[in-house]
Amino acid sequence: MNSFHNINLLIGRILIGLYFLGLGALAKIFNYDFIYRYMLEHEVPFTHIALVLTIIIQFICSIGIIIGWHSKISAFTLALLTLIINYYMHDFWDMSSGIQQEHELQNFVKNMGIVAGLLILSATNPGKYSFKNKN
Repeated sequence: MNSFHNINLLIGRILIGLYFLGLGALAKIFNYDFIYRYMLEHEVPFTHIALVLTIIIQFICSIGIIIGWHSKISAFTLALLTLIINYYMHDFWDMSSGIQQEHELQNFVKNMGIVAGLLILSATNPGKYSFKNKN
């Protein structure tokens, strides 16, 4: 791998990791009650357990991706979690036509793009600038 490839992998890992750390785990911690009520409104089963597990998974996996430690497993796990979140939280198919449905459709499609990136990352070695691992 050349330097350009390794730097791109590092920047990509940092960006997607920070997304799940900041807008994922930490945002859920600091807005726990709001997120919990929002999940209840979307009928997420075992809401409290689901929220706690989501925070833990997003925190651990985002750090793993950023530092390149078990980044393949971390990326794949976040891809699966994002699919589940998409199903429950951005269920545009259950809404009447209008701005709210369009907003949820946009979030659903955005998340599918994030899933695509995570799946690509899960199939790629983390590059030179990472903790060495064999996954």
